[in-house]
Amino acid sequence: MTIFVQAFNIVAPVFILVFIGFALKRARLIDQAFTSTSSRLVFMVTLPSLLFVKISTTRFSELLNGEQIGFAYIFIIISFVVSWLAGHWLTKNGRDCGAFIQGSFRGNFAILGFAMLSNAFGDGVLASAAVVLAAIMPPYNILAVLALTLPQKKERQVSAARIIKDIITNPLILAAAVAVPVSLAQIQLPQFLLTSVDHLSSLTLPLALLGIGASLSFSGIKQDFRLALYATLLKILILPVIVVYFAVQWGFRGTDLGILFFFFASPTAIASYIMADAMGSNSRLAGNIILLTTLGSIFTIASGIIILKASGYL
Repeated sequence: MTIFVQAFNIVAPVFILVFIGFALKRARLIDQAFTSTSSRLVFMVTLPSLLFVKISTTRFSELLNGEQIGFAYIFIIISFVVSWLAGHWLTKNGRDCGAFIQGSFRGNFAILGFAMLSNAFGDGVLASAAVVLAAIMPPYNILAVLALTLPQKKERQVSAARIIKDIITNPLILAAAVAVPVSLAQIQLPQFLLTSVDHLSSLTLPLALLGIGASLSFSGIKQDFRLALYATLLKILILPVIVVYFAVQWGFRGTDLGILFFFFASPTAIASYIMADAMGSNSRLAGNIILLTTLGSIFTIASGIIILKASGYL
């Protein structure tokens, strides 16, 4: 029973905030303008601030786990390839294919994953998680952009310059690019600056979770449901099971395994809807995948925690 309680205590606080956001939207206490503004604020300001604080104030070289990051790289690519093949098999046009691929492999680790890691292991683990996030952000975002552009190359003119611009102007990549040298050089930033940025970064998780809840919509769930369901099964069930199996066989345990588990088991990132809409992909399908993976991950993540804790791996 204790394991069930622990799993509930890890998952419940996160998704309660998500459902509070959904309820506030239904009660019209927050509106679409708030949701759009808060999502943009999190993506452009508070989440990069969180990443900067966690990396710049830790010894990056000491927390850098090359084996863990190498494993993550391998299975990010495997997840992308599996999603790519499934997308081309199941869809009939580039707009659907791009949204399917991105929704199947791109997770919400930076928000939901960080929140559940904090509940599971305490705030101390977030520094290690931020280092992993910083290391995988460039290839992760490159693959996300390619997922949305390449399937549509016959339907839309997408320039290489646009792809490169989307990658190098990503706020998370920029935050990591600034924070890593500060950490490596052990530069002591002024305390007033760190405190201000830390206060700003503390807005990230509650604001983002409320925004996720407010963004959930059941209005168009019947449309593209089959594709959304297949993408959901890939994102929160099939791929996490494969990754965790090999992670355990590889020898990862405790927080190292926890970071990998929450990274690959997290539901589809809200940013996938924003990017799909901006890049001419099927944003309705992207939204349905976010909805189904968010709801389904309540059960799959809780089940994963219970199994891993009962097995002594977490």
